[in-house]
Amino acid sequence: MAVGVTFAGALAGNSNITMAGATALALGIAIQNFPEGAIISMPLRAEGETKMTAFIKGTLSGIVEPIGAIITILLTKTVINILPFMLSFAAGAMIYVVVEELIPSSQDGKHSDLGTIGVAVGFILMMILDVALG
Repeated sequence: MAVGVTFAGALAGNSNITMAGATALALGIAIQNFPEGAIISMPLRAEGETKMTAFIKGTLSGIVEPIGAIITILLTKTVINILPFMLSFAAGAMIYVVVEELIPSSQDGKHSDLGTIGVAVGFILMMILDVALG
């Protein structure tokens, strides 16, 4: 939804939203989709699925994102008044998942420092992309 709204704003000529900004957002979301696909694929592989089947299912788990972006672009003019609420809801849902699931899980076991370092590296990467791509 965030990608669709950003591209719709850029296409509509909003002076605060550029195609470079929309592309940077899409790239950032695409990068974070890699671990999501791995989270789907790795347990499937551990349960006996073939590598190719696990890969395909992990890849297909992200198909809703471009579909959601296209639907959002098409419906932007219709739902323009509630877009801030929709984006707030999406951001809140992501924060909830991080706080409820990812942070506690990353601190389990003997390699808890690795999870913390991963968050720091991910943050640095996103800041580099933000500065480099506008």
